[in-house]
Amino acid sequence: MLSDRSYMRHDASPRSPGFLVWFLGVLAGVFVLQRIAEVFFGSDALVRYGALSSRTLLGGEIWRLVTYALLHGGLTHLLLNCLGLFFIGRILQNTLETRRLAWLTLVGALGGAALWFAFHFGRRGTVIGASGIAMTYLTVFACLYPRRNITIFLFFIIPVTIQPVWLVGILAGIDLLGLVTRELPHSGSLYGVAHSAHLGGMAAGWLFHRLALTPSRPRFATTVEPPAWLKKRSARSEPVYSVNLGSTSAAPQPPPPAVPGTSDALKAEVDRILDKINLRGFASLTEEEKRVLDEARQHLSHR
Repeated sequence: MLSDRSYMRHDASPRSPGFLVWFLGVLAGVFVLQRIAEVFFGSDALVRYGALSSRTLLGGEIWRLVTYALLHGGLTHLLLNCLGLFFIGRILQNTLETRRLAWLTLVGALGGAALWFAFHFGRRGTVIGASGIAMTYLTVFACLYPRRNITIFLFFIIPVTIQPVWLVGILAGIDLLGLVTRELPHSGSLYGVAHSAHLGGMAAGWLFHRLALTPSRPRFATTVEPPAWLKKRSARSEPVYSVNLGSTSAAPQPPPPAVPGTSDALKAEVDRILDKINLRGFASLTEEEKRVLDEARQHLSHR
């Protein structure tokens, strides 16, 4: 699904199976249990006690805010969600690492449930499926790599190359239209498309990126630079003197070596940081290394 052209140099494959494979395994296992209960015992107990509805949530069954995302209405529903989770999640797992990806998954489930509940408060209808989490993954991916080209297959046949930021915008527009024209007028059904849960997952992903992944800094701070003549004057190296109290003369000492500020030095530092991301993930960077990446991005944008 993803092309080789990327915003940053980094391996798309995770270092170990980690959380993503575990989560996909849980989705597959729960679906198998659903089918066994339905085919051999004629029971829909998992759906009855795990799906999310306004009535059950108002009745205090808060576990449904999570369990609804583990259930699916059919094999196609499960496969579509698992494909989206896998292709996007394998990159996020390498970037965010296991703990943050687990939190992102929980936030996506809660975000999808929250917005669905807001639109279906006091109404009939039930929602199941991990589509909201898939939209959360896609939104965070678009925030991290907005201009990275990805290839999707329309109807599993037609390859289309698009940037994630545009893909999220198109899907958000489709879900908003579906929410207004189909979901709300018909109150939704058990196996219908929960557009509100998709939009809730997108909102949760955006908030997670802003609050958990974006370094804290003044949002509206402006940079004030000194005039050119002052910068030239301060750039001149002046001799540094050390005074020997045992003599009457002061011997000039050579100035300390200057920190390299050339573009080559900056490029070398950025390459080192990117290599660190490949090995340990984005979460391993220090605040100073994140600042260097920001400065490099600003330097390239002004060229």
